[in-house]
Amino acid sequence: MRRTKASLPFWLPIWLFAGVIGAGALTLSTRASLNGVDISWVDALFTATSAVCVTGLGVVDTGTHFTRFGQSAILLLIQLGGLGIMTYTSLAVYLMGRRVTLTDRIAVGQSLLHDPSFHLGRFLLRVVIGALAVEGVGALLLHLADPEGFPPFHALFHAVSAFCNAGFGLRPDSLIAWRGDWGVSLTIMLLITLGGLGFYVINDLASMVKKVFVLRRKDLRRRSHLLTWHSRLVLETSLMLSLGGGLLIFGAEMLGGERHGSWYETLLASLFQSVTCRTAGFNTLDLTRMTNISLVLMLLLMFIGGSPGSCAGGVKTTTFRAWIGFILAQVKGRSQTRVGWYALSPASLNRALTLLIFSSLLVLGGALLLTVTEGGDVPYFRAQGQFLENLFEATSAFGTVGLSLGITPRLTTGGKLVIIMLMFVGRLGPIWLLTALQSWQTDIRYRVPENDLPLG
Repeated sequence: MRRTKASLPFWLPIWLFAGVIGAGALTLSTRASLNGVDISWVDALFTATSAVCVTGLGVVDTGTHFTRFGQSAILLLIQLGGLGIMTYTSLAVYLMGRRVTLTDRIAVGQSLLHDPSFHLGRFLLRVVIGALAVEGVGALLLHLADPEGFPPFHALFHAVSAFCNAGFGLRPDSLIAWRGDWGVSLTIMLLITLGGLGFYVINDLASMVKKVFVLRRKDLRRRSHLLTWHSRLVLETSLMLSLGGGLLIFGAEMLGGERHGSWYETLLASLFQSVTCRTAGFNTLDLTRMTNISLVLMLLLMFIGGSPGSCAGGVKTTTFRAWIGFILAQVKGRSQTRVGWYALSPASLNRALTLLIFSSLLVLGGALLLTVTEGGDVPYFRAQGQFLENLFEATSAFGTVGLSLGITPRLTTGGKLVIIMLMFVGRLGPIWLLTALQSWQTDIRYRVPENDLPLG
């Protein structure tokens, strides 16, 4: 039977994500989900998209607008979106004893590992069981840190939301009440970090720990290569961005911002913001009271995001390292772009640069559309700072972060649709969507003459 282009492997996650979003919107529109209030179809669709795309932007307050059933539905949507619809469907087929199709192998392999050659069943079992275990431990730690602030359901909700990098909370002020609480802050930061590393890296770390206990102490040379090149790059880059971003935000807030408590509370909150703005969406500081320097730094961190194959969005840490390597190679006049142990292949470098251009155009285009829908006819002297708010909102949606400067509940219908589109593309990944669109194109079997164009 001939396969249609719409059923190609790269299109399956798109249809599945869209289907789950639609089902989620219908569920959140029912009376059982609403706490004695009404919700428009666009707002229900926005909330469902934000949950499945693990973004966290909300046009209504999750803690008061929805019943426990509605909150549980959002929690389920977050879990499905965080681990990936393809992961669950392929795992269900595997557990039923049926043979998993090559299409599912390719789709799951590309989304989780960027490597289609792996044992699907064992890996998916490890992913799901490991994720549930981490979320369970995280919920327990939150409950122990503050039993009153995090009763069992609240602790589980926030643990799943943090690990899946969703940023949904049950309080209107997110986690500001726990700004100086080291137990709660460190637990949420750890969950966000684990969820943003990627399943491949977590699996590699687990294997490394196992090997360390097996290897003899005198065998030190082999220990330096216990992690793969990919895992080392992800861990190094994530640590650099989290610590570097936190220290820069701390400096900006201490020098020019309002005081957010004592210096060590500000330091903890700055580190928290650095971690969470790489696609989690929780906040322990009032963003509207932060300096412009901090907001610009957060914009950059949101755009970069987490790592490939993780719950996080953004252009990914490995792409960022490829850009840095490319810039250094150009400055030094080298023909190869070296990143760590190896030089990047032309194909990898081309994908990295394509991702930079395509993602930048999406974010800027989204910010411009928001400028049009959210009062583009207003004179500048009456709308000062609006473009920064729109750019922050667009970057947050594309990076599936969920942080906002307060404009999300005030968005017009057009603005909500723009954010829905950005969240959807950001969760799937612009390269994935571009590849899916290219799969519909017919291969050109000819080449046109080439020529040089004066540049610069």
